[in-house]
Amino acid sequence: MKHALSVTRDQDFAAWYQTVIAEADLAEESGVRGCMVIRPWGYGIWERIQRLLDDRIKATGHENCYFPLFIPLSYFEKEAEHVEGFAKEMAVVTHHRLIGDGKGGLVPDPTAKLEEPLVVRPTSETVIGAAFARWVQSWRDLPVLINQWANVVRWEMRTRMFLRTSEFLWQEGHTAHASADEARAETLKILELYRAFAEECLALHVITGEKPENERFPGAVATYSIEAMMQDGKALQAGTSHFLGTNFSSAQNIRFQNASGELELANTTSWGVSTRMIGGVIMVHGDDDGLRCPPAIAPWQVVIVPMLRDVPEDEAIVTYCRELQAELAKQSALGESVRALLDLKPAKAATKRWGWVKKGAPIVIEVGGRDVAGGNVSVIRRDELYREDGKLDSRVMPRGDLIANAGAMLESIQTALHCQSTDNLRANIVPLHDWTALEAAFADGRKNPGWVDVAWSKPTGAALDAVVERLKALKLTIRNAPMGQTGHPDDVCIFTGGTAVERVLVGRAY
Repeated sequence: MKHALSVTRDQDFAAWYQTVIAEADLAEESGVRGCMVIRPWGYGIWERIQRLLDDRIKATGHENCYFPLFIPLSYFEKEAEHVEGFAKEMAVVTHHRLIGDGKGGLVPDPTAKLEEPLVVRPTSETVIGAAFARWVQSWRDLPVLINQWANVVRWEMRTRMFLRTSEFLWQEGHTAHASADEARAETLKILELYRAFAEECLALHVITGEKPENERFPGAVATYSIEAMMQDGKALQAGTSHFLGTNFSSAQNIRFQNASGELELANTTSWGVSTRMIGGVIMVHGDDDGLRCPPAIAPWQVVIVPMLRDVPEDEAIVTYCRELQAELAKQSALGESVRALLDLKPAKAATKRWGWVKKGAPIVIEVGGRDVAGGNVSVIRRDELYREDGKLDSRVMPRGDLIANAGAMLESIQTALHCQSTDNLRANIVPLHDWTALEAAFADGRKNPGWVDVAWSKPTGAALDAVVERLKALKLTIRNAPMGQTGHPDDVCIFTGGTAVERVLVGRAY
């Protein structure tokens, strides 16, 4: 079967991923290594993610704010583990002016050196913690619940668009609480918020759980994640929520007077998701014809393509399409009005059709002269692109039927994509009981090994370091210990031989 893309997932998954990004007009290289230009369709998806997630965050009582892009280096130095965790990724500003070098180029002006270097925001715990220290004086000031939408810079050595870039877009939530119990509850509440958002809006089946000690956010007491499985079996950490305890408040003097008049340290949290979610959507839902965009986050859910021939009859076709667009906009799907676009660009209908297929528009409607005469439309569902005989599945239906069923059709597509994601994840997690079986599961050359589910004794210190090195030799990491485990596993830990206290998922990851 001939597909719209020049490379398939089976041929080269990495090349396929880059091809989808290019052919779907999601993003392109910017000229700066690790930084991308997000094109309108890709940014439209991010705007949908922003809007839907922002509504959920605000519904839990959080308020949006904004903090500076530049953070004094001294702020990081107050929390040793935090600065060590990010030191290799920090971009630093040392001068505020350039001068000519006498050879036609520019160099930093030696007289314009900053008194203190400024770090380009890799994350905002330190600068927000300094603000919390000013804002929080009494127990009456707590909790503080804030969120910001921003860009951050982490100087990555190996970059891949959306998945790992030197600059990316995200939201980061930060909260301060009177007690550790409140802060832990907040951490888990946001973890559940992320899970529900990923499942309901991105149609990604994810597993929530706690990260092992070596995978914690620098300075955190506990880190929790949502993990999604890509079609090649690798994991993508799609979001994290961190319980920071009093580590940051101690370093930054976030203290409050409790109801008894005593001074206490606040307990803080932080949490975030980023544009890497778009990379996850591509690798979970994409096929050999491009992206398949879940209707909830599609900038345009229905795209109408008139089949024009530069003849007088074209006017009637365009009028018919405009009326169809207006009627569709009156319908609802997934709790919102249907987003319908009439594509009147001066290009061949077939070119536009395949362009929208590659972008992943959930429904593409073609309208020609015969459709107008018969009161019909030709409908392509992006999740069911081909018939059993391999030909494009373009279904002719009465215009009224399409209008009446458009909302249900979009919801059906959303559900179908989520079910496929769920099936892929469940089919590719295998319980194992010894190290030899784990090594065999990830033998070189095996495609889509997925993840393995193993017993874990939760070692720390040198014992954990030894496990990490053994896994590193196989390019593996522990993804998380899934939430909701009850009782103790019957097996012993396959890494230490000690008594298992939980089970963890192990796999390769982006």
